Amino acid sequence: MIHFGNDYHRSAHPRVLDAIAGAAGAYAGYGADELCTQAAERIRTAYQAPNAEVHFMVGGTQANATIIAHRLRPWEGVIAADSGHISTHETGAIERTGHKVITLPNQLGKITAAQVRACVDEYRASGVEEHIPEPALVYITQPTEFGTAYTRAELVALREVCDEYELGLFVDGARLGYGLSASDITLPDLGALVDVFTIGGTKCGALFGEAIVFPAGAPRFRNAMKQQGGLLAKGWLLGAQFDALFSAPATTPEAASAHTLSEANSGKETASTLYEHICARANAQAQRIAAAFRAAGIDMLFDSPTNQQFALLTREQEDTLSQHFVCQFFEEHEGLRVVRLCTAWSTAEGDVDKLCAAISALG
Repeated sequence: MIHFGNDYHRSAHPRVLDAIAGAAGAYAGYGADELCTQAAERIRTAYQAPNAEVHFMVGGTQANATIIAHRLRPWEGVIAADSGHISTHETGAIERTGHKVITLPNQLGKITAAQVRACVDEYRASGVEEHIPEPALVYITQPTEFGTAYTRAELVALREVCDEYELGLFVDGARLGYGLSASDITLPDLGALVDVFTIGGTKCGALFGEAIVFPAGAPRFRNAMKQQGGLLAKGWLLGAQFDALFSAPATTPEAASAHTLSEANSGKETASTLYEHICARANAQAQRIAAAFRAAGIDMLFDSPTNQQFALLTREQEDTLSQHFVCQFFEEHEGLRVVRLCTAWSTAEGDVDKLCAAISALG
């Protein structure tokens, strides 16, 4: 079976594995080591945020819950799309910390500045502010759970409304690598426009791990990490991985060819880090898959510029593909099956060739 079911079905990029294997010395515990220090400096350089605090945790839900618990006072809540990961796939992890997730209707996974404004206005005009959670933080995912991506203009608008209402802005970047080549938001934009963001490693080439970036700092965040069980004793394992991911991409002829494929589909300059490069390549492969569906006369649920594609299939078409390819049922839509096919940093071009041929036969 060829796997298109998710973007974390392989272990890690070879350079990440080499970095872990090469870290054979003795290191200080809990992230106070030279590998974490070097990885953090690479991230600060990439995001042009020289004073940022950078921390490393094992998983996305753990990072989200810790960030939100640290950022909010006991009576405050976090605004999110009703499709957002903290709303749908974290088993109440945020509410368990005592903070309500205040959901807004999503628009292909996104929420707008106007929605945030209306939410806060409703709270402030309620007359019962002491009885209901106060919206104090806006949470978005980039890219979204639908594979869509916020534009820079949308992010700026959210920043403006957050400043007006004194709200924090948090970008969950569990798949951030796939969002970077799919929108006009740059690494420095994130450093300048948000209060905290995560850089997903687990789904973007790492064995495991997420980096957390606070551009303006976050006093006592390590205390919050420890309280949430997220201060890894062997933190150097995380530092080694992100040091590799944020180093320069390879310069072999094969890598240069992959750069060309990525650039043609993203419209951006050559990626400056391995992280950007391998994820842009995955996006390019995903666009090949979407084009194959359209060429076969099969509609997509919507256009997705990232590594997640959502095709509208009959049950028979889904069953046919599932004989040789792992894909994921998403939802029913007007009598058809919405099936998600997900590329990853590790997706082989030959596997995409085979999938495209199978799609062509469905038409």
